[in-house]
Amino acid sequence: MKTIRWGMIGCGDVTEKKSGPGFAKAAHSQLVAVMRRNGALAADYARRHGVARWHDDAAAIIGAPDIDAVYIATLTDSHREYTLRCAAAGKPVYVEKPMGMNHAECLDMIAACRVARVPLWVGYYRRALPRFLAVRDLLAKGAIGSVRMVVSRQFQRLPGAEAFAGGAVPWRVNPLLSGGGFFFESACHTLDFLDFVFGPVREVRGFAANQAGAYRPEDTVAATYRFASGVQGSGIWCYAADFDEEYNEIIGATGRIRFSTSAPVPIRIIRGDTVEELPIGDPEHVHQPLIQTIVDELNGNGKCESTGESGARTAQVMDAILSEYRAQSAR
Repeated sequence: MKTIRWGMIGCGDVTEKKSGPGFAKAAHSQLVAVMRRNGALAADYARRHGVARWHDDAAAIIGAPDIDAVYIATLTDSHREYTLRCAAAGKPVYVEKPMGMNHAECLDMIAACRVARVPLWVGYYRRALPRFLAVRDLLAKGAIGSVRMVVSRQFQRLPGAEAFAGGAVPWRVNPLLSGGGFFFESACHTLDFLDFVFGPVREVRGFAANQAGAYRPEDTVAATYRFASGVQGSGIWCYAADFDEEYNEIIGATGRIRFSTSAPVPIRIIRGDTVEELPIGDPEHVHQPLIQTIVDELNGNGKCESTGESGARTAQVMDAILSEYRAQSAR
């Protein structure tokens, strides 16, 4: 098989452990160059991770003849720009999530890659993690009978005062950089995985608010949805609570499956008074299994399940949930 040579645009926190090393450790894959606008930080990243070269200009990655595909790991506000530039250069793209600032940006990215005839994948890596594949397989095997509905819950404390010292705003709650708040930046993982197991969402209703006033975007969200498969779902997310808790529960005719999106806690299969636990941990580099599916697809072996089309569906659901709140906030 051919070794896929990767270039990486952006060297932020997500690349330190979650994704970056996975490009070197996946079979038939190599990370040959990294880029960050701050050259000193790019050089430091390359040195620490054993990458041969670094750049402070994305053009050096996008135009390099020895780079086969590009991983875009910048903040959300630049995903569209870099994807369009990579497509124009004929480079396959793996872009971080959220895929774009909104659904319209995602459609632009898909269209550019389609015209250029290059593939586009999105960093919803849970579609390839063993823990989540185990949930999918349990459902396929009828472990809880016919699925009736799925419920998601997340409660999280506000960031400490130090996060806002001197008027600073964490990028995840700066909508000019991230596209929204903690819900937009993190709950998309849950909604994307539910799309993976239940199919596209056909109807969605959502309510959002900013109740704590610590930052501009939403901090509480409630949503209901219906999947194409007929499964119904609901979720509540509060990022201004006094405790931390997060889980999803899939309710079937003969039992329930409870699992976490964010933490590698055991999957619980509950049938009446009986509880079975499946302790399936996450790999050291959580992006690596999905990276492997991309490398394999580029080598003509299999298909990566996290595509531009699936990422755009998740963006469309997020937009629908937040549409009323965004319209009110813009007045």
